[in-house]
Amino acid sequence: MTKTRVIAALIMAPVAIAAILLLPTQWLAAAAAAVFLIGLWEWLKLADVEDTLARTVLLVLNLVLMVLIVWADAGTLVLYQIAALVGIGWWLLALLWLRFFTFGAEPGSPARSLKLLAGTLAIVPAWASLVLIHASGDNGHLWLLTALAVVWAADSGAYFAGRTLGRTKLAPRISPNKTWEGLGGGMLAGLLVALVFGWIAGVAPGHVVGLVITTVVAVFASVLGDLYESLLKRHAGAKDSGHIIPGHGGVLDRIDGVLAALPVFALGKEIFGF
Repeated sequence: MTKTRVIAALIMAPVAIAAILLLPTQWLAAAAAAVFLIGLWEWLKLADVEDTLARTVLLVLNLVLMVLIVWADAGTLVLYQIAALVGIGWWLLALLWLRFFTFGAEPGSPARSLKLLAGTLAIVPAWASLVLIHASGDNGHLWLLTALAVVWAADSGAYFAGRTLGRTKLAPRISPNKTWEGLGGGMLAGLLVALVFGWIAGVAPGHVVGLVITTVVAVFASVLGDLYESLLKRHAGAKDSGHIIPGHGGVLDRIDGVLAALPVFALGKEIFGF
């Protein structure tokens, strides 16, 4: 399984990086929409929508919402900024939801409709934030790569630090393997990558503090996204969100942290101007 995971990662990473660096924003937006909507398809199943037709209808409605944002925004990026703010608002509510583990746990629970809404509030703002970062100036592609690299590094750092140093459980009912020590390792890895990639992207010395603040919040947000997906899987009795990626599970398993981190990074970039 480890070998399969490594091989899959070695294939996915260059493809993702090439798309970020080489595709025009409009084409990257389309490619990202396809990936995020696959993640939403898995989210809907975890939210107890078993009927394929119902999931298809919900997926199409979210696609229509993305298309409407592109059409109505007309290149101003204002709607993308609003969507990013909506995403941050949702993840703050999700933090509260994590404190009530059993809320929405029963199949057919009225909270299922909230999980369906949560899917839209997680997927669409993350997609909009990705577009917003990529379209932000000549180095937008490098800043998007920085944002994603921070999440990837934090995830890997947390994994290795948690395995070697992990003692204190972070959220044992939701994700028993996550520890505070792992979070610390992930934070250090994320900050290191942010500084290196930020330097490549051309961050000005006066904006380094803003980049560090944004990175710290984004790493915390990525953990929140990971925990919320784990909550969905616990409620659904599922180990993975899907099986589309060999050795990695589903698409949602790979982008859960990204969904929460991208709106934070987009907003931080707007506020601090790096």
